[in-house]
Amino acid sequence: MTSPDTEAEHVEAANLLYRDPALCDVVQSDSTSAGMCQTLIELHQPDARTLVDFGCGTGRDLEILAKRFECIGVDLQPGLVHYAHQARPELDIRTGDMRTARLGKRMDVVTCMGNSLAYVHDNHGISQVFATFAAHAQPTALLVLCSPIAPITRTEPTTATVDTPRGPATVTIRHTWNLRTQINTMHRHWTLPSGNEARDEIRRRILFPQELERYAEGAGFEVLDMNDGAETGFTGPIAYTVARYTRDDRQG
Repeated sequence: MTSPDTEAEHVEAANLLYRDPALCDVVQSDSTSAGMCQTLIELHQPDARTLVDFGCGTGRDLEILAKRFECIGVDLQPGLVHYAHQARPELDIRTGDMRTARLGKRMDVVTCMGNSLAYVHDNHGISQVFATFAAHAQPTALLVLCSPIAPITRTEPTTATVDTPRGPATVTIRHTWNLRTQINTMHRHWTLPSGNEARDEIRRRILFPQELERYAEGAGFEVLDMNDGAETGFTGPIAYTVARYTRDDRQG
């Protein structure tokens, strides 16, 4: 396994938003993950009081959840954590690898949103992540995941304008799909407000619904629901998985 520091550096180098946390914060400002997460918690665990979020990034979602829960956030990227400490000093956000992190606490809710799980590409690493979820779960705790469950396979590029702290940027995105590895790569070409250009690639592992269920069950969780918000059926590409911890061991 790549060392956490080396891996963090590699992921940061491949993702413009990780190199510019303020831009990351702006791009994710329309995220509905925190609201959806809170809705699912109220539905399945309304008496929850404590929450740990793995892959919390700049803490934007955690800031919302912290109005309702006693929260801890963990992220692999030191740059994002440093930014979070400056932008949201009231939050408890720590640098850590969600494959190996052990906080010494068990919580009522464990969350992993923003596609964070998809950045773990190998089966062993994914099993480690679910073991981490279990190690921080109280008996009957709720697990809420947001992750891609189907690839984006369209071949034609799409272009969008992104408002940034320094003015509008243009990003052109195309996707490639490797069925053998189940890696969906998003290739982005940025034209920045300065006129400079940048490219980055985001590689995400797609875990299909039954794979997610298998990993969850292997770590002691019972899947309660999978929901992608579609009114016409379960179509993807992103879905929320809700599971309950069913073991009553105090190990890990």
